[in-house]
Amino acid sequence: MLATAFEPCELPPQADALRQEIRQFLQEALKDYPRADRAHSWMGFSIAFTKALAERGWIGMTWPVEYGGGGQSALCRYVLAEELMAAGAPVLAHWTADRQSGPLILAYGTEAQKRHFLPPIVRGESYFCIGMSEPDSGSDLAAARTKAVRVEGGWRVSGTKLWTTNAHRCHYMITLVRTTPGSQRHEGLTQLIIPLHSEGVTVRPIRDLAGESHFNEVVFDEVFVPDDHLIGTEGQAWQQVMSELAFERSGPERYLSTVALLAELLRTVGPRPSVAVQSAIGNLVAHMVVLRQMSLSVAAQLDAHRDPALEAACVKELGTTLEQRMPELMHTLLDVQPSLQGDDDFARVLAYTMQVAPSFSLRGGTREILRGVIARGLGLR
Repeated sequence: MLATAFEPCELPPQADALRQEIRQFLQEALKDYPRADRAHSWMGFSIAFTKALAERGWIGMTWPVEYGGGGQSALCRYVLAEELMAAGAPVLAHWTADRQSGPLILAYGTEAQKRHFLPPIVRGESYFCIGMSEPDSGSDLAAARTKAVRVEGGWRVSGTKLWTTNAHRCHYMITLVRTTPGSQRHEGLTQLIIPLHSEGVTVRPIRDLAGESHFNEVVFDEVFVPDDHLIGTEGQAWQQVMSELAFERSGPERYLSTVALLAELLRTVGPRPSVAVQSAIGNLVAHMVVLRQMSLSVAAQLDAHRDPALEAACVKELGTTLEQRMPELMHTLLDVQPSLQGDDDFARVLAYTMQVAPSFSLRGGTREILRGVIARGLGLR
């Protein structure tokens, strides 16, 4: 099954022109953006950059025009995404909403929800985060204990979500809650759009090894959520979540979020690197080319409204393995002392990447969970 799951995929004819347009835009938009900061990749945050993309029509570019979108194919968005990743552009403000929250609303939301939530995302004015993981359960999403109790006009939500990227800056969280007490793992789950300014919401930043606070703990204390913020069907959220994760796990950010380190290596070694460096670069690039083809295949399947959960898990698992391998390999090749201080961009990017690399196999699903998904998809368990 795995051998035939990834189908060959070619970019549309307009991709080359679009790519050149994006590169010209990025060259100007990022001319003052420090090279070392590009190592932050899609975790970099800039409202101004998000607004500039919105003015170009490059947020929600695959969504229907009646909701402000561009009506283009997922493969056109793929070109945009890989150029943004390759440049290390600071896209976090809109990234989650554009990548998965908006598509989830398009797939399962009501007409009123689409008209209310999607246009502000397209304009770069509304930011979303994901409320799935919880304390003591992590990537085991079926173990969700955050509860939503029916009350007049909606629900009261109580519980805690953990590792919620960018929650401290976001306006909304699409939250996985249990609406049927005592239900089986994959049953009785519901998704709600929760405004993060609601009374009873507390957002607590979690500082990481790099001294940053991308991640957050979000606590809900009897938070009221109105009826019209239900996404899809009450009690049927498991399939919705699985389709959402296919968007999260399969994009170019799953193998290009450390590309700034490779770029700094190439800059440092110059046009005539040693045979060992040439061999290592060739090996890395070969892996990236294969991952790109796999990722493109998933994008095409998503564009065709198929459910490539297995394939997306493969991309995420293999991409994570590559990206976690990269900093140690780079350190071995050049024997440069990693440091966040000083003027050596390679040393600074290396230090940052080493500090954040352990999180790669956590975000978007742990390695153990992904391998379980793959094993089940292949009928091995």
